[in-house]
Amino acid sequence: MANAASGMAVHDECKLKFMDLKAKRTHRFIIYKIEEKQKQVMVEKVGEPAQTYDEFAACLPDNECRYAVFDYDFLTPEGVQKSRIFFIAWSPDTARVRNKMIYASSKDRFKRELDGIQVELQATDASEMGLDVIKSRAN
Repeated sequence: MANAASGMAVHDECKLKFMDLKAKRTHRFIIYKIEEKQKQVMVEKVGEPAQTYDEFAACLPDNECRYAVFDYDFLTPEGVQKSRIFFIAWSPDTARVRNKMIYASSKDRFKRELDGIQVELQATDASEMGLDVIKSRAN
C-alpha cells in the first residue's frame, strides 16, 4: 500500500529483514533506500551480526538520504547484556532538497511498518549519530 503523502510503497523484503533482525538477530543493521522510479522503499544493504557500528556508519552515503535500522548491544551499569533497535533517518545536509523531502514525507509511514523500533534518531551529519550518541540514547 502506497503512502498517501509521498506515494511510496514498502517492499515486503523490508519487513522480512527487519523481523529477522529483531527476532533471530541474523543482521546487525539494515539500510533502506527509496527507489523513486519504482515508488517504493527497498533494502539496500544488510550487515552481518559481527559488523561494528563504524562499519554500519561507513555504509551511509555522503550525499543521499537513507533509512537505517541498527541493533545496538550494550551492557547496563549493572553488567546486564541488553540491546536496543535504533531507527535512523539519515538526511545529510549535502543531499538534494527533493531527496530530503521524499524521505521526510515517507518516514512515519515507513517506520510504522517496522514494529519493534525502540529509539529513533534523525541525523544530518555523522556527529549526530556517533557511537557516543547511540550509547547515551540506549539507556
